[in-house]
Amino acid sequence: MSNPVPIPDQIPRLQLRRISKRYPGCLANDAIDLSIAPGEIHALLGENGAGKSTLMKIIYGVTHADSGEMIWQGQRVTMRNPAQARGLGIGMVFQHFSLFETLSVAQNIALAMGAAAGTPKQLEPKIREVSQRYGMALEPERLVHSLSIGERQRVEIIRCLMQDIRLLILDEPTSVLTPQEADELFVTLRRLAAEGCSILFISHKLGEVRALCHNATVLRGGRVAGHCVPAQCSDRQLAQLMVGEAAELITDYPKVMGADAFLNVTGLSWHNPDPFGCSLKNIDFDVRRGEIVGVAGVAGNGQDELLALLSGEERLPRDDTATISFGGQPVAHLRPDARRKLGLAFVPAERLGHGAVPELSLADNALLTAFQQGLVSHGLVQRDKVQALAEDIIRRFGVKTPDSLAPARSLSGGNLQKFILGREILQQPKLLVAAHPTWGVDVGAAATIHRALIALRDAGAAILVISEDLDELFQICDRLGALCGGQLSPLQATVDTHLSDVGGWMAGQFDTPQSPAPVAL
Repeated sequence: MSNPVPIPDQIPRLQLRRISKRYPGCLANDAIDLSIAPGEIHALLGENGAGKSTLMKIIYGVTHADSGEMIWQGQRVTMRNPAQARGLGIGMVFQHFSLFETLSVAQNIALAMGAAAGTPKQLEPKIREVSQRYGMALEPERLVHSLSIGERQRVEIIRCLMQDIRLLILDEPTSVLTPQEADELFVTLRRLAAEGCSILFISHKLGEVRALCHNATVLRGGRVAGHCVPAQCSDRQLAQLMVGEAAELITDYPKVMGADAFLNVTGLSWHNPDPFGCSLKNIDFDVRRGEIVGVAGVAGNGQDELLALLSGEERLPRDDTATISFGGQPVAHLRPDARRKLGLAFVPAERLGHGAVPELSLADNALLTAFQQGLVSHGLVQRDKVQALAEDIIRRFGVKTPDSLAPARSLSGGNLQKFILGREILQQPKLLVAAHPTWGVDVGAAATIHRALIALRDAGAAILVISEDLDELFQICDRLGALCGGQLSPLQATVDTHLSDVGGWMAGQFDTPQSPAPVAL
């Protein structure tokens, strides 16, 4: 391990000394020391559940340490709440959004900045100016519920950048950004750092950590496991620092051809009544049994609409049913439960609130989508079977949790994602539709999820993955396409596809001829 790159300055911007935080059954932070200099971009690395998010919440005043001290610009402080943190110049972008969906972009930002900043209407010009300057264009009058996940992430980032910040905490800020958008964000972050702003950066995308960050602190099991200079490490070395043995964490999987098509989408056009939404235009594709098809695209180009139409959250008129079929049976008019009876499993883009109910236990969350798997008899819930299913998911997918009675909101992002994906996979679906399956999870959890998807594929299931993570799509998918403006490019065999091809499709350049499918293995 290398020594951290020194960044000259007499007084650190932030120092943490022996910070500890205990929850029932869990020591989340154990005597953690951390120091960040002005103008430093400092990565905080570690697998899900290592204590990163807890530490960030302590810095931001969301929760309070049981022991230890925080030194801000040479002065000891007790961070009572986020308002105090913002007053000191600390901004934070959470992995899970903290936005009011029924309010506009400008109203959300105005709430965060306080009355002294002006009314939402007065803030609109500055929102446009800041968002355009940083390459994350936003319309201030749009209601948050009409925004895609990627656009909501932009609101979170812009909300911080509009404040006079001295420390910016970013928890997985590029999870829903394309490589081009991430590069633009990095330009912004480097400019902020050059102006003296300190940046604490949490990411599981090791390549971007190596490209961006000056120094890194690695947490494991709630303790500081070491420090490194990311630019002097390979992805594998960083993975080993985070989770130990990394031999199987970064894997290229064989590409296969698949059998007959199970999901068929033919001439699918759908007008979105939301004026700020995306309408779908004449989409044609299929997903074969025993293959994984990946769909890339910049957020807001029809991914949410396609997912809703495939899952049954949006339905088409009965006379339109031929546009979507499972195994030759029209389903576009069917409700989600009817589609599940035909073999559909679904992993939505949003974990909390959509993939899981935060306040319910893991066992009850398992019941929510698996109730058709013999868990209900004569109207009565078979509690022993529900408990057994939840415990099976926890065991087989390595979910870190005290037990199956823990509420979903108590899990880290990666562990909740493993639970949701495991819940769907253990139902042995004929078709799995998964949105952003490894968004914000560490390399160990991502490897677990990828192996599970490949095993499900090899068992004969048809799998559709919608993701903005191009590395992930190239790693696990057998065929690839991209959405742009509600239109889908032709699907092409991954082995015959280059990153530049996908980039062109994401920009609407669909003239690349479709390559033949790979040879079955």
